[in-house]
Amino acid sequence: MIIKASSLHKRFRDVVAVESLDFEVGRGRCFGLVGPNGAGKTTTMKMIYCIVRPTSGHLSVLGMNVLDNPREIKARLGVVPQENNLDPDLSTCQNLQTYAKYFGIPGPTASKRCHELLEFMHLADRANAPVPALSGGMKRRLILARALINDPELIILDEPTTGLDPQVRHLIWDRLLDLKERGITLLLTTHYMEEAQKLCDEVLIMDEARAVDSGSPRELIRSHVAPYVLEIRADRTLTHDITARFDYLEHQTSGQNLYFYASAASEFNELIDTYPAMERLLRPASLEDVFLKLTGREIH
Repeated sequence: MIIKASSLHKRFRDVVAVESLDFEVGRGRCFGLVGPNGAGKTTTMKMIYCIVRPTSGHLSVLGMNVLDNPREIKARLGVVPQENNLDPDLSTCQNLQTYAKYFGIPGPTASKRCHELLEFMHLADRANAPVPALSGGMKRRLILARALINDPELIILDEPTTGLDPQVRHLIWDRLLDLKERGITLLLTTHYMEEAQKLCDEVLIMDEARAVDSGSPRELIRSHVAPYVLEIRADRTLTHDITARFDYLEHQTSGQNLYFYASAASEFNELIDTYPAMERLLRPASLEDVFLKLTGREIH
C-alpha cells in the first residue's frame, strides 16, 4: 500500500483541520481528495509529504511512518503545488537541473533527465527560455516536469490545472494518465469534477475536516443521485413555484441553480413543457451533483 491513513487527526491550536480520516491508496492508482476550501484537503496532503506532522493517528507513505522517516519519504515523492514557484532567474532547463541537485542526481544524468522530461511535457523547444517568458500553461507543465526529476513513486498534485485553458488541461491529463500506466501513484486535489472523473480511480469527499464518503466516481454517482439531471437557473420566486408544483421529483437548490433528478429524461417532459422559456440544461449526473447532495454546497 502506497499510502495508509488510520484515525488521522490534525489540530492547529483550537482549529481541527483533519478529523478521524481513514483511507488507503494502492500502487499505480489515482486517488482524489475533493471538497470545498477549508475541508482539510491541503492539510492532509501536507501531512503525506511530511510538511505538517499529524497530531494523532497513523499515517504511512511508501511503507514508512511519516513521523519516523520524513527524509526518506520526501526523496521518493514528486510534488506539484498550487503556486507557480519556479525560479524566475533561471531558464526552463536550469530550473530542472537545479532541482535535481537537491536529490543528489549527477550533472550528466540530470541533463539527460531534463531533456527527456521537457520532451514528455511538450516543452523541448522552450528549454532555454527564461521562466517569465513562459505562458501560465507552460509553467504548470514545467512544474510537473520538475516533480518528475527524481523519478518518484508517488506524485502529489494540489489543483494542478486551476486557471488553465481546456487545451492545456487536456494535455496535462494525458501526461498524468501516461504516468499512471507506468505504475506511478497519483494523489490529486481538484475543484474540477470533470478532472476527478477522468483521472481518479477513487475519490474521497471531505467537508469540515471529515470524510463524507468515498468510492470510484461511478460508484458515488450511482449511490447518491439519479442518472439524469435537469439544471435550471431561476430567481427565487420562480424556484419556489417550480419546486411546489413538481415536488414529487427529487431536487435541491444552490443559489439561483435548481437541480432535478430522475431515472429517465422523459420524467422531465412535463416540467419543461410547463416552463418552456426557462434557462435549462439536461445532462448526465456528475460528481458535482454528489458533492452538492452530500454537503449542500456547490464546488467552486
